[in-house]
Amino acid sequence: MNYDDLKTLDELRRNGAISEEEYQKEKEKFFNRTEDFQTNNSNPLFGLSDNSYISLMHISQFAGFIIPGLGFIAPIILWLINKSYNEKVDSVGKHIINFMLSMLIYYAVSGVLCCLAIGIPMLIALGVMHIVFVIIATIKANNGETWKYPLTIDFLK
Repeated sequence: MNYDDLKTLDELRRNGAISEEEYQKEKEKFFNRTEDFQTNNSNPLFGLSDNSYISLMHISQFAGFIIPGLGFIAPIILWLINKSYNEKVDSVGKHIINFMLSMLIYYAVSGVLCCLAIGIPMLIALGVMHIVFVIIATIKANNGETWKYPLTIDFLK
């Protein structure tokens, strides 16, 4: 419906073709459609709710199982695309990046310690923790909660 339709609707009401109640209902429908259109076009999160988009940011870390390195790049790309449009996406994106950098350091130290045999159990423990933490963060994000990963060094504030 465009503004000409709204004018026509007003004329129908003045001429008595429709009642005041019908006019108000149709007018409300018109404005609701306009607001929905503006909201949908200004949603930079690809049509996803905040919670769903943030869950996608968390779960995208598992993309590295499909293509090596993608699990590191995908969350960063998702964060960079929408960090300026949504404050929550920016905050959670920083948490994710801090976690990934921290885990990278922990994996590197464990890899070096493999020479002493203590690094192998450390790598296994880190791998399990990484998977569990990402799943917990995804579930909490889907429920609207912000969860800060444990054992994270804050590189980005």
